[in-house]
Amino acid sequence: MKTSSDVPSKSAGPRVRPVPAVSRSIAILRYLGRSPSPVPLKSIANELGLVTSTCLHILRVLVDEGLIKVEPGTKQYSLGVGMLALARSVIERSPFPQLAQPILDRITKTWGVTTIGVEVTGLEHMVVLALARSQAPFSLHVDVGSRFPALISATGRLVAAFSDVGDKELERRFKALRWDQPPDIETWRSEVEAVRRKGYSIDRNTYISGIVVVAVPVFDVSGRMTHSLVATGVADRLSASQSQVLAKEFQLEAQALSKLLAASH
Repeated sequence: MKTSSDVPSKSAGPRVRPVPAVSRSIAILRYLGRSPSPVPLKSIANELGLVTSTCLHILRVLVDEGLIKVEPGTKQYSLGVGMLALARSVIERSPFPQLAQPILDRITKTWGVTTIGVEVTGLEHMVVLALARSQAPFSLHVDVGSRFPALISATGRLVAAFSDVGDKELERRFKALRWDQPPDIETWRSEVEAVRRKGYSIDRNTYISGIVVVAVPVFDVSGRMTHSLVATGVADRLSASQSQVLAKEFQLEAQALSKLLAASH
């Protein structure tokens, strides 16, 4: 790790001034996206700490824009089909899902693992853009559009290894993560350093007990990690040595994908 990087890096960009209305709107959309069923106004306001009248005003605007919908009889809110149009636009404009899907299908078929292709959005989240499900008894509960904390599991070690964010900021975010068997910060730092050297990452049992997660980075033309290919399997069916072989095979695929993405721009 870079001890000098305790100073915020230039790549962090200019300080963003908060815009409360925008932040509240996004918080409402994310909350409804996590909710398995429609939610009444009061529950939304209470959960997000919003004044009820303010929450209602924002909800009405989002309904008018088609991003959420309200059930006429119950006055409960859920995401609207307008979100699908936005999501489709993002996916269609990115060459990553189309180029990554054959790789994911091939690895899933060969190894019997569930594979996903994610886009990394800074240190906040990674978003699933492509997916291939295995026929094994275990299947990670994930769909295209699912979001995960950027620093969690094997992919998180990649993000930490190939970013220029300072140690203090990484540690602060690391402490907020939830693992089944969380590593201590020093162990995690040494694992991140090893990932930087090897160019791939393997998480066995720490993120989810009994599960192996293998992740490899995908870089843009400037050498910045923008995406990751991830494979998940049952630890009892994927030994340590097999995980290494899978990781190296996946790594070659990711390197080829990086070149294809660079050529597509």
